[in-house]
Amino acid sequence: MAPSLKPVCRLMTYTLMLSSLLASSALHAATTLRLGWTTSDSPLDPYAITAHYFQEELEATAPGEFQVRFFPSNQLGNDTEMLQGMQLGMLDVGVITGTQLGTLDASFQINDLPFLFKDSAQAHRVLDGELGQTLFTSLERLGIVGLGFSEAGFRHTINNKRPIEKPADFAGIKLRVQPSDLYLTSFRALGANPVPMPWSDAFTAVQQGTVDGLEIPLSVIYANKYAGAVKYLSLTSHTYNALALLMSKQALERLSPELQAVVRSAARKAIERQRETVASNEKALIEKIKAEGMQVNDIGSAQPFRDAVAPVYEQYRESIGAELLDRTLKQVSE
Repeated sequence: MAPSLKPVCRLMTYTLMLSSLLASSALHAATTLRLGWTTSDSPLDPYAITAHYFQEELEATAPGEFQVRFFPSNQLGNDTEMLQGMQLGMLDVGVITGTQLGTLDASFQINDLPFLFKDSAQAHRVLDGELGQTLFTSLERLGIVGLGFSEAGFRHTINNKRPIEKPADFAGIKLRVQPSDLYLTSFRALGANPVPMPWSDAFTAVQQGTVDGLEIPLSVIYANKYAGAVKYLSLTSHTYNALALLMSKQALERLSPELQAVVRSAARKAIERQRETVASNEKALIEKIKAEGMQVNDIGSAQPFRDAVAPVYEQYRESIGAELLDRTLKQVSE
């Protein structure tokens, strides 16, 4: 009597099922996204908050589909290097300070015009609308997709010379600024001596007295422990610090249309949460900064400062784009 073929057939069936499962598992392996930013991975750091909320929203919307690997504190280079990495497809996602995008397209400099926005709500309305869409469209031809603008709040001035209460108080103060011609021009208009410098060098420069201070948001002041190194914080609110959540176009286009939609939706939800968190943190941060010994003052009216920097708007009108600037100024005046 011939041996039964049933056990052999059953074994073959199980083998085929296992092979199918393994193949299916391989096909549905989580997509790894490398996400970089320049500042710390502190719970109060606005860059870090953006990154973590984005990861959380991806997982909530598409469980198991993405594995997000974090690279804070310049691990993948400064903003310029990370932008280049996204263009080349070597970095998947970055939280980039808006100023550095002006090195790719001059129209992004509009966000850095001093005293442009009166408050965060106005900035959100403008950047979530036509202006933001126009700016991000200019990036796509360079291989980068804009997922939205989170924020670090408004930038303020810290220094070891004197409190800033009026434009004349800036006279002669050496301030580290972002490597941006517009920032240099703006602070020269206020009478300061701006020094362009990468973020990674800023803390040491203050400690060693190479610069007298710098201008950064409250959350970055606290998260990076500047309260222990600098005497005075003046709430100048001179520039709204937009952060851009960006993705390599190559990385996004490797995803299915469904997962591309997940990424965009997760980014919108993360940004909404991040803005709320940054806003709720600000009052508490001022008190924490005071408790660590930094002297804090308000500037009162911003109008004298606006008057001092008025020529900057005309100087950058053509490079930003006259039509874009006029449309934006109309929006912020409404």
